[in-house]
Amino acid sequence: MGNNSFTKRIFFVFLVTLINLSVFAQQRKVTGTINAATGQALVGVSVAIKGTSKGTTTDANGKFGIEANSSQTLVFSFVGYQSQSVQVGNRQTIDITLTEATENLDEVIVTGVFDKRTKMESSVAISTMNAKQISSLAITSAADLLKNIPGVYVNNARGEIANTVYSRGIAANSIDNASGYYYVSMQEDGLPLMNVNYGTDNYLRADIMTERLEAVRGGTASILGANAPGGIFNYVSKTGGSTFQGEVRTKLGLEGNGKNPFYRVDATMGGPLSKDGSWTYQVGGFYRVSDGARYPGYASNNGGQLRANVVKNYKSGSLKMFVKVLDDRNAQSEFIPTQGWNNPQVMSGLSTTDSYNLPAVSLTIPINNTGTATFNSKDKYYNRDKTFGVNWVQDLGNDWTFKNDGKISSKHMTGSVPAVVTPFATDNIVFYALPHLLQTGKLGTYTFTDKVTGQNLGTMTFVPNIINGNFAGFKFIPGANNNFPGANVQQNSLFFLPLFYQDIKIDEWMDQFSFTKKLSNMSFNFGGFAASSHVTRAGGQEDSGVGVGTIQDQPHLVDIKLNGLDGKTYQITDPNGFMDLGRGGVTTSDATKSQMALFLGHNWSITPDLNLDWGLRYEHTNYKGSNTPVTRNANENNPAWGGTDGNPLTVYDNGGGTAGTPLPFDKTINTVSFSAGLNYKINEGAAVYVRYSDGKKAPEIGQFFSATSQFLINSLNTDAQHIQQIEAALKLKKNRFSLNVTPFYSYLSNVPNLQFAFQDSNGQNYNPTTQYGKYRTYGIELEGTVAFNENLSLRAQATFQNSKAIEYKTWISSGVNASQDVLLDFSGNETDNNAQVMFGLTPMYQKGKFNTSFNYYYMGSRQANIPNAFKMPAFGQLDWSVGYDVNPKLRLQGNINNVTNVYGVLGWSGPGGFPAALNRQGFTKEYVAANPNAVYSTQGSMPRAYFITASYKF
Repeated sequence: MGNNSFTKRIFFVFLVTLINLSVFAQQRKVTGTINAATGQALVGVSVAIKGTSKGTTTDANGKFGIEANSSQTLVFSFVGYQSQSVQVGNRQTIDITLTEATENLDEVIVTGVFDKRTKMESSVAISTMNAKQISSLAITSAADLLKNIPGVYVNNARGEIANTVYSRGIAANSIDNASGYYYVSMQEDGLPLMNVNYGTDNYLRADIMTERLEAVRGGTASILGANAPGGIFNYVSKTGGSTFQGEVRTKLGLEGNGKNPFYRVDATMGGPLSKDGSWTYQVGGFYRVSDGARYPGYASNNGGQLRANVVKNYKSGSLKMFVKVLDDRNAQSEFIPTQGWNNPQVMSGLSTTDSYNLPAVSLTIPINNTGTATFNSKDKYYNRDKTFGVNWVQDLGNDWTFKNDGKISSKHMTGSVPAVVTPFATDNIVFYALPHLLQTGKLGTYTFTDKVTGQNLGTMTFVPNIINGNFAGFKFIPGANNNFPGANVQQNSLFFLPLFYQDIKIDEWMDQFSFTKKLSNMSFNFGGFAASSHVTRAGGQEDSGVGVGTIQDQPHLVDIKLNGLDGKTYQITDPNGFMDLGRGGVTTSDATKSQMALFLGHNWSITPDLNLDWGLRYEHTNYKGSNTPVTRNANENNPAWGGTDGNPLTVYDNGGGTAGTPLPFDKTINTVSFSAGLNYKINEGAAVYVRYSDGKKAPEIGQFFSATSQFLINSLNTDAQHIQQIEAALKLKKNRFSLNVTPFYSYLSNVPNLQFAFQDSNGQNYNPTTQYGKYRTYGIELEGTVAFNENLSLRAQATFQNSKAIEYKTWISSGVNASQDVLLDFSGNETDNNAQVMFGLTPMYQKGKFNTSFNYYYMGSRQANIPNAFKMPAFGQLDWSVGYDVNPKLRLQGNINNVTNVYGVLGWSGPGGFPAALNRQGFTKEYVAANPNAVYSTQGSMPRAYFITASYKF
């Protein structure tokens, strides 16, 4: 009996050994080619061994190679195509044809989930775009891609940078382009682009190295995003494959309705670094020079970016090291004078392709009493970024996995731009009070001369108004032959063109780690996020000089002289055309934002079809630093003072300030967020989910930099905003059809209302008491695709929503003093800039080597402000793309953006010129009704543009 048992054991061991040897013997190199139904090779297709972390991607010719054994199954997936699974068996060559389906619910996603899973399995609202879909568009910015995502609002009216992005009505105070990413996290390869929301898209460029975009709206962003409950938008980079490959794209264009040239070259290459293919690399980037949609007289955008990564794949994990170097100069389009509340029309003599930036000018400006800086308008916003990072995944055994993503970066932005370019009336006391001409008694007749043409534009006599021997304010007497350009916009006016200088440096590091433990029917994910951002800033709140220009395309700076009542002639502007250089000095700030978070996630497959996931996030954020205010030059109001040149008759150099004592601040915010979702797979072609999220949003560092007095520091509001969201979804797929239907509800509270400083009757600025708002949005998002046949398909997305300000109050300035200001209550009104309807339709046709598509984007009408003074009208924009594959390596493509050249209004500033135009919430229905012909300003969609692209793959 014993011997027989022993014999059986020996036989069993022998049999297992034979099986293992057999399996080992069947391990082989499997190769193949992946094509589309059209025969075109597909680049970047994911080839994974099911049930393992091992995988590769196809090269430029659609080829792949991977080690596998006969019992394993290869899974082929690619964004925009239906996935296929094939068992290896005894084959060494596997060629696959993937069927196009622009929405692939079997696609594996990594953003907004605790572990990799397909869209059908996940309980999160996520949309994706692959490299092919991205390359078919002629985008104007990285944010421009997000117009193709349901529920997402994008204002790209200012050009390549300073875009506005938000989702599901979570938009309070973000319509002015300085804070357009306040509630969302813009990411590159799973890490935030930066950990301070401070000029976010100054450092984000989509280029040939962008492999895909994954966009999460709400939901798990509260847990997996760093202080970003509104959404996560992850731009994923290409990595090298098993064979050498590369691509060069040359793009030529005409922007500004066919007037302004555009030149760009993108290039990338990558492949194996070692014989066994375990080391790979990818390197690429772009260089671009363009006059822009609105040409200022010099390049609007010039510069580029280089990115590279090296990946090591080994038996139990992978390590990726990556770098990015950005060096780019970018202009922003300014607002255009407009008339007509219901049907906005650009004023006669002006155009949607006009630029109101400064002309090419370079001058030295004082920085307090510490030195000087060079203001060069051709630098525009000069953006630099140097980043190095590491992504590491390690299998620890026993179903434990460790993942760590970290990076360090140094960012630097220098701004030499104008700001709040609006009409500036020479017959208004602010024109003289702002550069301290009123305070120094500079009364008399002012003469305005065009510095380019030498033409005398006119005069304005500014004198006391004496009635019955008593002083009754001041009066303004325009010259009899005044000929200021743009008189139909605002009489006797010029453009306000201040020298808005900024110098911002951000040095930061961040790291996110997680441990994942998988059990038979569940997994646990816990980890942490830490970051430190050191920010130094000079300027950003005040201008360093005041220029004025003619109201026309590419404004001419204006020379100003004064024939004083004292009989003397004063030179008001310097040789470049600027007043009050140095102004009241430059506020400087130095602070560190330190952030630490801990999170826990749990996935539980209650049944094979029912999955529960939930997570918690604790976040600790500290802001520590100081603001150094300035004291204005004590002599600037002394009429006899000669300024820096000692000459009392040259008053342009009388400004400047002295750095004061730093005002320290040290504030800490602690928050806890929660999210839970339940996903049920009805069958292979249908699933549903429901999710609740309770997120928090801590203040950003810019709020602390605005506190330039001890009173403001003591009054800082450090309470986090509160975002609650409920969403559900129905996900359907069948053959060539897919559809996602996602109803949602969001509630945003504890939001400080945006309110600009007021000015009293003495010309002094003050801040009204802060009010807090609450906002509610509900709606439904739709996203679907249908392939009618092998040649014709349609992708569509739509959002229908209703957004209300549940609680909102705002101050209306009396223009006299704070005690006479009026607090108006607009609770119950619609929120601003949340269209009730947004949708996009993209029909695509492909036949052999030829393909074409249209991209129609519709933006419904939106309330212009919370007082609901008027609505910005609806508009639709049509883009067209056509391509031809000359051969497998060479592709030609043409694009026309905004085919019908529509000017769709995306933002506005109020009537009355500077400074009244800044307070958008201060204009009511009553004002609009009483002033039907008032001239205000708008920013709108990019004018028509034409592009030709040649792509060569090798």
